[in-house]
Amino acid sequence: MSARKPASLASARISAAMKAAGRMATTQDAASPPQSGQQAAKGSRKGPGVFARLAELYADMERAYAQTAHAAGLICANCEDNCCLTHFQHHTHVEWAYLWKGMLALPEARRAEYLRRAHDVVAQCEAARAAGVVPRVMCPVNDDGLCGLYAHRLMICRMHGTRNVLLRPDGQRQMFRGCHRFCGLTDGQPDEAVPTLDRTPFYRRLAELEMEHCAKGAGKGGAPRVAPRVSLTLAEMLVYGPPKP
Repeated sequence: MSARKPASLASARISAAMKAAGRMATTQDAASPPQSGQQAAKGSRKGPGVFARLAELYADMERAYAQTAHAAGLICANCEDNCCLTHFQHHTHVEWAYLWKGMLALPEARRAEYLRRAHDVVAQCEAARAAGVVPRVMCPVNDDGLCGLYAHRLMICRMHGTRNVLLRPDGQRQMFRGCHRFCGLTDGQPDEAVPTLDRTPFYRRLAELEMEHCAKGAGKGGAPRVAPRVSLTLAEMLVYGPPKP
């Protein structure tokens, strides 16, 4: 998926999303008529929405990461290899939509500044790739070392750094050794002693949320239709505007 989306189309998507968010807030703020009997019972059983469960998943990820980092003695402060310079690509529509939920809650001037930076970042990354270089450009929502969308930041922003393992659906086991600081802290330790974060259960939960978020109804044979897989940087997600519902 190319990041060269006409600005007018992205702006139209942003405007539509803001209007939808406004309508949703108005509806939620309006006084609801009292329910009784079976209707009230049915309403009380309704579970949390996809975004609420994504927030819960993010919180669980953070706790697991913090435990693993603490066990290794990993602290990110004053690290010269800033993760916000790393060229990460993200792969879920639900995270993209949740990121934009945070964007739409920002003051207009701040949102416009992040979008301006995002366009610059995309241009710099395209130039680096054209030169055969892996891009290393600061994230557009990094404000002097602090994330401007911290509560809505993406999964990899929360879990990069420690050693982690992932058991893929095909049975293959993937291992990430950890960032250079983590490796410096754990090099020389027996492999079984190195603190390791298992991403597998978190990925499974994220995949379930992605399927639910993207489901478009039944296709041939009753199979659910889902949106194409995403492969975008955070800057590209901002330049593109909110994903289509």
